[in-house]
Amino acid sequence: MNDDIGLFLADESDDRASIAVQEPWKVMVIDDDRGVHDLTSMVLRRFRFQDRGLTMISGYSGADAQALMREHPDTAIMLLDVVMESEKAGLEVVDHVRDVLQNKKVRIILRTGQPGQAPELEVITRYDINDYREKTELTQNRLITTVVAALRSYRDIDAIDKNNAGLQSVIAETGLLFAPRSQQTLSLKVLQGLGAILKREGKETGEPITGFAAHQENGVWIIHAGTGAFASFVACELSASVPETVWAMVDRVLQSAKILVEENRFMALLAESNQPDSLLFFQGEEPFSDLDRRLMDVYLANAGLAFHNMSLNREILASQNDLTITLGEIIEARSSEFGSHVRRVADSSRLMGMCLGLEGEELEWLYLGAVVHDLGKIVMKDELFQGSDASADSVQEQVRRHTVAGFNILKGTQRKVMQIGATVAHQHHERWDGKGYPQGLRGEEIHRFARIVGLIDCFDALTHDRPYRKAWSREEGIAFLKKSRGTLFEPALVDTFFANLEKFLAIQDKIPDKTGAIV
Repeated sequence: MNDDIGLFLADESDDRASIAVQEPWKVMVIDDDRGVHDLTSMVLRRFRFQDRGLTMISGYSGADAQALMREHPDTAIMLLDVVMESEKAGLEVVDHVRDVLQNKKVRIILRTGQPGQAPELEVITRYDINDYREKTELTQNRLITTVVAALRSYRDIDAIDKNNAGLQSVIAETGLLFAPRSQQTLSLKVLQGLGAILKREGKETGEPITGFAAHQENGVWIIHAGTGAFASFVACELSASVPETVWAMVDRVLQSAKILVEENRFMALLAESNQPDSLLFFQGEEPFSDLDRRLMDVYLANAGLAFHNMSLNREILASQNDLTITLGEIIEARSSEFGSHVRRVADSSRLMGMCLGLEGEELEWLYLGAVVHDLGKIVMKDELFQGSDASADSVQEQVRRHTVAGFNILKGTQRKVMQIGATVAHQHHERWDGKGYPQGLRGEEIHRFARIVGLIDCFDALTHDRPYRKAWSREEGIAFLKKSRGTLFEPALVDTFFANLEKFLAIQDKIPDKTGAIV
């Protein structure tokens, strides 16, 4: 027999040595003649193919066959009698397996002792079977030859099926990698994706995949994402959290800067130019197969693209933030408003957002919207900022136009942050009672970010010098907010402001006005 397929029949004395490490192939015998079961088991009892033995499963009727196939969908071969409780019981089993159970992989070999009742040509043409044999022709050698051919076919179909399932899993999991915006979230998604890919059909039992992602903080490796056994070690020092064998892998990977695979363990160093290096480790429940490694290579290549994409997005966002803040500072310089009104309003608005439970992108949008809230002032005449009588109707009318001007400047872009900025610029002088400008919006008709910025902007403007008036005291500003609760400002925002008053005042102290006019 050929060594490359690992097929042999062991001697009686060598039964223990022939026990396969891998799961045996399942062969189902369905026949109402118990003698057929005994003979088949005797012939195949020491049979091995690719270093795997056989598990024999017996059934004695078509009903048995249907129930057993539901219980053992990974059966490789079914040796099926045609005539049992009825003349076409076996043929009905074929239809049930292929059409109802949708099992296309099992190799079905019909065996009949009455070929006239089920003619070969008609059966082969009509039914989805893989071989048709008369019981009298299945001698020992012929039976073994038939089983080997069927197992080869099943092996190849199973490999193709697993490849397809694996690639579909890679595609599905890859799509999830490009949504996260933090390195920690992305690392966790990568680990979870690897677990999903390696636990496809045939690997649904056992412990979940265990792994971690770590990066350096001040020269120390810290776990920032974990699954399985490492899920509870997030924020812990890596060297104190992993077994010695894993730490040894860390040393080798850091020295070689390469991917390291050892049986069922994998470790890689992921490097990006503008973010900290990350270590990625995971451990499967059994040694990785060649298919596992190929799928992991494809998936991790996509994961690398996701990390790089996130890095580029960070650069773009940082540039966008810098540009937006620069615009805010230009507004201050243009209006000759001393010092850091824009930065105080932006920082205080972000603090308010945090107090209200905002996070992530929403918090960033609120901050940048606050930065450009007065962008419309850039089109106003110089004399309006040089000590004009602020109470004059003509001056008031021109000042109010800055809300519409800011909106018109920003509304043309489709960028989310600029759309938010346009809304905040337009609405931050609206009032909770509907008596504000320019649209007269009331209550929750006003965008939440504009309500926040409006309150913060008012308090900061009142308590700092302007060319046309001196600053109010903090006590006067605080009293004005209390008085304006429910009229100018949303009651809940006023309450949140006073619940965190010390934090808001700390921002005022941290970012004082500059000593002279910005020109």
